[in-house]
Amino acid sequence: MTINSAQWQPTASMENLRKRAAILAQIRAFFAERDVLEVEMPLMSQCAVSDPFLDTIETRYSDYIGAESYPLYLQTSPEYAMKRLLAAGSGAIYHLGKAFRNGESGSRRHNPEFTMLEWYRPGLDDQALMDEIADLVTSVLGIETVERCSYAEVFERFLRIDPHQASLDELVAETRKHVEIDLQDDDRDTWLNLLMSHVIEPKLAELEAVFIYDYPASQAALAKVKTDVKGQPVAARFELFVNGMELANGYHELTDAEEQKQRLLKDQQTRAQLGLPQRPLEVRLVSALEAGMPDCAGVALGVDRLVMLALGAEAIQDVIAFPVEHA
Repeated sequence: MTINSAQWQPTASMENLRKRAAILAQIRAFFAERDVLEVEMPLMSQCAVSDPFLDTIETRYSDYIGAESYPLYLQTSPEYAMKRLLAAGSGAIYHLGKAFRNGESGSRRHNPEFTMLEWYRPGLDDQALMDEIADLVTSVLGIETVERCSYAEVFERFLRIDPHQASLDELVAETRKHVEIDLQDDDRDTWLNLLMSHVIEPKLAELEAVFIYDYPASQAALAKVKTDVKGQPVAARFELFVNGMELANGYHELTDAEEQKQRLLKDQQTRAQLGLPQRPLEVRLVSALEAGMPDCAGVALGVDRLVMLALGAEAIQDVIAFPVEHA
């Protein structure tokens, strides 16, 4: 990337930056009214995210000038550190600050450095946390309601298939009806994700604001697995979409230390199979769960996208001062 000395001005207007500041103040007031503690998490860590579909930005650190450097990782989310605080007895907490993801540029909704709002509520499950998220989002965006649909319901509504029961061949055939793709993959989730991102998500704009919940158990990530009303194992996980844009991702959090350890190791195996870097796993999270993290629900919300929606902006560079190309 070449530095262009002529590109010194912010990409967002000063009016938008003032409105952004007002929204950040509104978010902090929202949590102050609910007695949720604001915490600051480290942006650099000795450990990296395990998710094979997220790439951590690596930096080098020396204990003193001239000393041998070693890697640290810019955090893709404050989640691991916040859960260590929860296990230490913090109670309800939120973090409003920067997160970093490699390869997150080149589109109107992404920048490798972005602002994330993440919060955890001991004593709440995923459904109860959705209530609180709806309170925040409706107050910021001025919309009246947020609908709720299960993962199965949106697949049945827009594709007329059962995502939990459909065979791999059926999912492949359905995907090829809508997406031109030269791909061979025997992982059902690959095809479910393609159908969700390429077919269903664009249609969610019809619903204005909607929570999609009860994802397949295979997509649990760091959520608990439960049984739905039909006896189907599902992940206690949800995502919020507004005008078809993914805004938030939340869980009824996994608190089983051994299960967490196995999921981290499985992620590492997947990374190896995909030829991705093997980076240090956050084993301190496992230790925190062993010590006893309270039953809770948590969510991560993209603040830049929230501001985009509030201001009717078309691109992320319209709501941040200096995107990566100008940083």
